[in-house]
Amino acid sequence: MKILNMTFCCMAILLSYNGHAQEKHYYQTDFSIEEFNNRRTQIFDHIGKNGIALIQGARSVDGFEAFRQTNTFYYLSGVESGHAYLLLNGKTKTTTIYLPHRDEGREGGQGKILSAEDAPLIKELTGIDNVKPIEKLSSELLRTGLIKDDIPKLYTPLAPAETGNDSRDELLYGQARAHSDPWDGQKTREAHFKELINERYPQFTVKDLSPKLDAMRLIKSEAEIEVIRKATHISGMSIIEAMKSTKAGVYEYELGAAAKYVFFMHGAQGDAYPAIIGTGTNAFMGHYFRKTDKLKDGELVLMDYAPDYHYYTSDVTRIWPVNGKFNKWQTELYDYIIAYRDALFKYVKPGVTSNEVLDKAANEMRIYLKGKTFSNPNHLKAVEKGIEFRGHFQHPVGMGVHDVGRVRGVTLQKGMVFTIDPMIWIPEERLYVRIEDVAVVTETGVENLSSFVPSSIEEIEKTIKEEGLTEFRPAKKLPLK
Repeated sequence: MKILNMTFCCMAILLSYNGHAQEKHYYQTDFSIEEFNNRRTQIFDHIGKNGIALIQGARSVDGFEAFRQTNTFYYLSGVESGHAYLLLNGKTKTTTIYLPHRDEGREGGQGKILSAEDAPLIKELTGIDNVKPIEKLSSELLRTGLIKDDIPKLYTPLAPAETGNDSRDELLYGQARAHSDPWDGQKTREAHFKELINERYPQFTVKDLSPKLDAMRLIKSEAEIEVIRKATHISGMSIIEAMKSTKAGVYEYELGAAAKYVFFMHGAQGDAYPAIIGTGTNAFMGHYFRKTDKLKDGELVLMDYAPDYHYYTSDVTRIWPVNGKFNKWQTELYDYIIAYRDALFKYVKPGVTSNEVLDKAANEMRIYLKGKTFSNPNHLKAVEKGIEFRGHFQHPVGMGVHDVGRVRGVTLQKGMVFTIDPMIWIPEERLYVRIEDVAVVTETGVENLSSFVPSSIEEIEKTIKEEGLTEFRPAKKLPLK
């Protein structure tokens, strides 16, 4: 009897603990209800009174993989539950989120997952009007107008969903490669979703919501810029730590390990893209990610790395000498890159275009080169060619490292965030030199969010002299003895 009573007592405590654990919820704190309401209002304005928008969230993950919501679904709701759907009804100006029912087994092992049973809490957190179980979605699509004559247009994103360390351009290239494989070529999730809508409700005219979402995401709010600023600071600190850890004989992946330590110490979910850390000729490959080589005295090492922080990221690059001291030819090339970076930033402001910025900066660099000498004729040829290159003004940055929307060929506006990325190639030596900073257009000009990251020769050489993580905690030889 005594043993039985103890068993009941333990079970009661366990059940009480599980119940308490399930009440503790997580929801983002970066964005207000007003911000989410404003985003959804822009969708309502776009689809009109006779339109509905249907957004599919990410599927639940298998095994021990951590769940990450799609950028679009998070952007409109902040909810991080798998198999979730948002329905924005233009006729009623109401938003409904559809969620699976509570899975007590999963919650017992993972903690609370927002579900259909959490309607009051979700409404309070998100400002969403209605919360319903996922099985209600089919019948409610019917009630948007299929039974009457005023059938609405149905808008849904057709671009591939971003769910972590991926970007729209890379996802599209990946899909193209899969389609070229006759033994693969499976449909994308977006194509399958559209196909299901067409099969089950052929009355709907399906429209792509991605262009509108892209335009919205291109102009960042103050709250978004603050998250990107934090992501940039994490990125910059990780590169600084890698600089400090640099010396001949260290592996590229050790610099990546030092950087990733900084990521996780500051609350990042992981990396926004595989670390690009290339020593010597490895840097010539723009997206080199293998990181298997040792750093060698006399070489330059390039690092391009940023975290996945609260669903936003950054894009910062620096290049520095392995031995901690720029030699003559390295100094000549690096001074050119820094001068070009500064010239580009000088002309960024609202109301101008990337072409105007590039043209003015190029003219300034032609003046800079007058009277300049280079130790190697190939280097002079490379920098002269670099003046004509138009890719120094690069891509938007936000929820993706190559974020959606356009910054080239359009008028710059306050709230745009993008990279300034001066670079040169010297194919004869398989040499590549560049740095990259994150620019945000302000009301009157531009701010360099990554300006604190060492970029002058003096700053870099001083930083490399400091001790880094790989020196405090060097890698152990394996297997351990």
